[in-house]
Amino acid sequence: MEPDAPSSLTIRMYNVGFGDCFLLSFHYPAGRDRHMLVDFGSAAPPKRGPADYMRRIALDIERQSRHKLDIVVATHRHGDHINGFATDGAGAGKIIASLKPDHVILPWTEDPDAQSGALPMRSHFLRSLEMMHGVAAAAVRLSADPQLQFLGANNLKNRSAVENLSAMGRRGKAWHVHAGMTLHDLLPGIKITVLGPPTLKQSDSIRTQRARDPHEFWQFCNFWSTKIREAAPAPGSRSPAPEPPPSVRWFIDHARRLEGEQLLELVHELDAVLNNTSVILLLEAGNRKLLFPGDAQIENWAFALRNPEWRKFLADVHLYKVGHHGSLNATPKSLWKLFHHKGDEQQPGRLQCLCSTRSGRHGSPLSGTEVPRETLVAELRRYSTFVSTDDFEGRLSETIEIKL
Repeated sequence: MEPDAPSSLTIRMYNVGFGDCFLLSFHYPAGRDRHMLVDFGSAAPPKRGPADYMRRIALDIERQSRHKLDIVVATHRHGDHINGFATDGAGAGKIIASLKPDHVILPWTEDPDAQSGALPMRSHFLRSLEMMHGVAAAAVRLSADPQLQFLGANNLKNRSAVENLSAMGRRGKAWHVHAGMTLHDLLPGIKITVLGPPTLKQSDSIRTQRARDPHEFWQFCNFWSTKIREAAPAPGSRSPAPEPPPSVRWFIDHARRLEGEQLLELVHELDAVLNNTSVILLLEAGNRKLLFPGDAQIENWAFALRNPEWRKFLADVHLYKVGHHGSLNATPKSLWKLFHHKGDEQQPGRLQCLCSTRSGRHGSPLSGTEVPRETLVAELRRYSTFVSTDDFEGRLSETIEIKL
């Protein structure tokens, strides 16, 4: 007997440290449960967590889903959202692949037709992203700066994870989504509306600041790199290069410092662009609306917030997965103001906010860029039922039960 609609929902919020991983289990009065995995990645381990935490989480997902996933969502390519799908290393991705998801939801930027050039407007944008992944790799290889190392590693292409997601999509059905799409038939009784990312035709703003064109930055960085290489010993030379005069030494030091600063700026730019390709999903189950925006930032959100119908949907959200681990620019104030279920502890049906994060790994309190942002967390704690992995104290997961 096929169920009409779920009667309840269990959300397992996994403690992946700085990253995201949520298992949504919809329970039906008749028929089997349906399971939806939203992201599986980590850029920094949880506090006091076991060394093999990603494999343990994959095994728990296998157990809780009873060896079957209906939907896998990979909101965007950042490592802290997808590197758990990798099949190398600990091989947690092999466990997820063995659950044979029927549907894999990815942003339109992962569409093979766009990447092959069949969609010219998109392919130019994607080629720029591809170049920027090279910058991220250079940041990891060349820099000793901890923040640059962190951002660079998170912005690597994550090839093993991407290939595994593609293979799961070929085995089942891959959906390369953009704003305005609906996926109402994937789960019985569940409506899924895609609020983002917009395509370049819908909104050019996901490119972020156009003055910071990656092609121009490549030229500038390449200039400094060339000058440094010219001053270096010839490849294979056994004798050290002669000591350059003071004026040349100043130039070399200055060039290296500028190159590092520009590399950091480039990696920040890639970080923002990838966040703005993040899938934003609004799920309607019974009388509840659930919002899962990945790492969507303001340029991605702006398109959705201009839509009057979607603003009405967003106003009625009951559960919000906090964007980008609680960063300053992923929960726009205009979005927060829309949520009419927020309020004090006496508010009936109070808004629930789930934040998967790890403090002290990204940004700086001195510049007001720390993740999670202190002022945002204070607001979330005051006006919603707030759950953060920062408070898990080594626990593998937290369970949120919702009656539908």
